[in-house]
Amino acid sequence: MKKSIFFLSILLSVVINAQKQEKDPEISAYVKSVNKDSLRANIEKLVSFGTRHTMSSTTDKDKGIGAARNWVLSKFRNYAQNSGGRMDVFLQNEDLQPDGKRINKITNLGNAIAFLKGTDPTDQRVIIISGHLDSRVSDVLNSTGFAPGANDDGSGVAAVIEAARVLSKSKFPASILFVAVSGEEQGLLGAKMLADKAKAEHWQVEAVLNNDMIGNNSFDAPKNDGTPKLRVFSEGLPAFETEKTAAKIRNFGLENDGNARQLARYVKEIGEQYVKNIDIKLIYRNDRFLRGGDHTPFVNNGLTAVRLTDYYENYDHQHQDIRTENNKKYGDLIEFMDFDYLKTNTAVNVAVLANLAKATPQPENVVMDVKELSNSTKLSWEKPNSGKVKGYYILYRETDSSVWTHKIFTTETSYTVPVSKDNYLFAVQSISVSGNQSLPVIPKVSR
Repeated sequence: MKKSIFFLSILLSVVINAQKQEKDPEISAYVKSVNKDSLRANIEKLVSFGTRHTMSSTTDKDKGIGAARNWVLSKFRNYAQNSGGRMDVFLQNEDLQPDGKRINKITNLGNAIAFLKGTDPTDQRVIIISGHLDSRVSDVLNSTGFAPGANDDGSGVAAVIEAARVLSKSKFPASILFVAVSGEEQGLLGAKMLADKAKAEHWQVEAVLNNDMIGNNSFDAPKNDGTPKLRVFSEGLPAFETEKTAAKIRNFGLENDGNARQLARYVKEIGEQYVKNIDIKLIYRNDRFLRGGDHTPFVNNGLTAVRLTDYYENYDHQHQDIRTENNKKYGDLIEFMDFDYLKTNTAVNVAVLANLAKATPQPENVVMDVKELSNSTKLSWEKPNSGKVKGYYILYRETDSSVWTHKIFTTETSYTVPVSKDNYLFAVQSISVSGNQSLPVIPKVSR
């Protein structure tokens, strides 16, 4: 009895110590570097193009989607000079034919991309941050009307550009892809083009952070609502090969533990660790009702993706013609932006990107032993396929908890946790030498 009490006291001390994680000073510096004035300048420039409708001009030097994407590319090229030759900047594009729906003429679809190569040639992970460049008014086919798109989605694109600026000097083992996609309002077309490329070329996409409207929450929040909130949407049952995995999900009670949910929890933990004054809300849906986001083509291809967006949406300031009716302004104008809120949400993205890219890859072959009836749980795993690890976190929580509540640190590749596998859910993370944790891995079951 004394021996078991001693063991539990040691376990509790390990859990408590593991939860008191130190911030990585390098990541803290990146978060601090996010600049509100830089974000505002990006939004002002994006609004100045008049419209960024997908079918607007691609040849006008000052107006339309072509001028906008060329400007984004120029910003990326400027920041690429900080990367020591590791950042490639290019336009992914293709011509679309009229589809009888939301494309009514031949249209050149283009995604503005900056790809920051990782420093470890054996680490093939790619982390993606996206926002959509195109804007619209009430009529989705109106490609000439004034469509400033300040928040939808100038805010997401501004965050992508600012993240590229802040992280351009970084030297992480994994790669980061910064992208302003087009065609979102016409049916997630640019995101699908990129997701299809990633699937066809077998990219090892670790995570996709899709930012769509992250800049006007506080403007519409009720008075005295407390800490500003940011929503993270994540799918439950996987859209990819659902039938193939449904039996395992049902049998082992993993309905709330797909890859997107693990990423969402990671965004909340890391975001709130490094960024003050933000309450990150996990929304257990892939997206809002009647709406769609650019993370969806990625999850449809079996890749891990989430959507970050305002908590309070004001529908008077999105998908609206610019006008005043009964002394009330309509439209997605810059005057309705909250740049402090945008700065905070951009900083969340920077913290998550940096922590993921600096971490070692996930542990391999994570297994939970269920061969015997027991009130303890044995887990085992193999080291990541690249990089050096300091150790591993074993995560666990009760089955009705939405986030991981306990962490145990170990340098071994197996561990017996003195709680029942019938009552808890488990995962394992690898920890880099610098203390950055990978995404959690849910164990497979070994009989």
